[in-house]
Amino acid sequence: MDTFSITPSMSRKANALDNACMESFFSYLKTEIHQELRNVKTIEEAKQLIHDYIRYYNHRRIQGVLDYQTPVQYARAS
Repeated sequence: MDTFSITPSMSRKANALDNACMESFFSYLKTEIHQELRNVKTIEEAKQLIHDYIRYYNHRRIQGVLDYQTPVQYARAS
């Protein structure tokens, strides 16, 4: 970790508050593309599927917690 001057997040066990955003994202990812991930044959296919989902999540997926906007729309309005 010192090589890149990165300080890892080290909360107590079972305390996901510092990772709440990522935990939420991964939950959506696993739920929404579960079937597609099961059919993946190569690492490259998996990478592309996840890349496509991240793009969808940020640019097209409307979220109630963000005043029914996409994350990109919400960030631009802030």
